[in-house]
This record gives sequence, C-alpha cells and structure tokens, in this order.
Amino acid sequence: MVASIRFWLKAFNLINDEGEIKELATTLFDENGKDPYLEDIGTLWLLHYHLVTTNKASIYHLFFNYFRKQRIEFSKQHLMNYLISECNHREEKYSENTIETDIGVLLKNYIRPNLKESSKDIEDSYSSLLIELDLIKPIIDRKDWFECRNEYRPTLPTEIVFYSILINPKFQNLSSISFNHLLNDENSPGLVFGLDADSLLKHIQQITTQFDGIIYKEDAGIRELQFNSKPNPTKILEAYYD
Repeated sequence: MVASIRFWLKAFNLINDEGEIKELATTLFDENGKDPYLEDIGTLWLLHYHLVTTNKASIYHLFFNYFRKQRIEFSKQHLMNYLISECNHREEKYSENTIETDIGVLLKNYIRPNLKESSKDIEDSYSSLLIELDLIKPIIDRKDWFECRNEYRPTLPTEIVFYSILINPKFQNLSSISFNHLLNDENSPGLVFGLDADSLLKHIQQITTQFDGIIYKEDAGIRELQFNSKPNPTKILEAYYD
C-alpha cells in the first residue's frame, strides 16, 4: 500500500524520486493550501495534466499523446494491441496481464460508472479521482467500446491551460509558440486536455485578454501565441484559486 501511494504521488508530480514534497503539492495541499480537499475541478484538471506529462505511469502518457491520434473510438483490445506494439518497438519486456490491469485502472479513473450494471454502492462507484473530467466515455450502443474525443471541455479553466503551456519544457524558452504546436505536440494542451482547435483558440484568446504581455497573432496563415513577458506559473495557479 505504501509503495502504491508513493508511486501515484510521483505520477501526479507531487513528490520527486527521493520522496521529497514538490512545490505543486505544497501549493495545493499543505495547511494553507489552495484546495486541500480536492473540491475544485481545476485541481483535477491540474492533476490529470501532471499524470499524463510526468510519464511515470506511461499508459496515460501514451494514451493521450499518441493512441488517441490513431483512434478516437476504441475497445480495450485496441488499446492492448497498441501498448504491446509500443513495448515491442521499444524492445521492452511486458506482461499482458499487467497491461490489461493498467488499462482497467485507466478506464476506471476516467469513466463514470453505470450504476444499473454495478453491484457496488454509489459512494464506491464514484470514488475514482478523474471521472468528473468526462474525458473518456462509453459508447452506449457498442458494448465495451469507448471514446475520447477532441471537444470543448466546459469545466477546464483557462488558467490551467495557460499553466500547462508555461511549464512545458518545449515551450519554456520560446517567445512565440505556433498554434499548431499547442494543439498537436507531445504534452500540448490540445492533446492532454482533448481539445479541438476552436476550443483551444477560445482559451488562447482568453489568455491574451486576462494576462498582460501575451499576444495572439494570425498573419498569412501563421498562427502564434507571442510573449512580451512570461508570468511565473505558480502565480497563475494562485490567480486562479484566489
């Protein structure tokens, strides 16, 4: 149990490999933290972002960054075949039973339970951390099929999108970022949050309105987010929670 807790704390970027508490954990969960009881939907989006991008639990990184580019609608077997193919490509050892278990955990983390088909009580059925995000949904008329579409996410705060851009290592040293990179690059907000182009653009436009020194330009088919100055990512979180 202790090892499992430590693993998930690392996966959510709350502690480092030495077990030391990171700034994100302090900001959110210490005695004077912004959301110590996980009551704010923005915190769940934030934890989802780190779960995908830290790549400690690699299935989440692969699913949101790569598998979804191949299939928006999928079955467990599709995801199983993809993960086995990735392991073979990387010449990594694997156990099909372990992969199957990991797929089950991923789906349970994101999919709202069907209480008509569940013998569990309501509290247990809704105990999974990330189901409120509605990122993965069952396809009602196709048994054991699921979908994870690119679409508008009504509960996703613009500040969390902006934070994800500011802390992305690929973007940190850039004074301008292509809209296409923000939509399609590894660990981009477009992929991690499952956004379509129109939804991402709305967030970008809101960022330029809400924060000084940020400009969005469309010129001769080139779309870029430009920075005259970049705020501290932690300050963006504080602005959201305050």
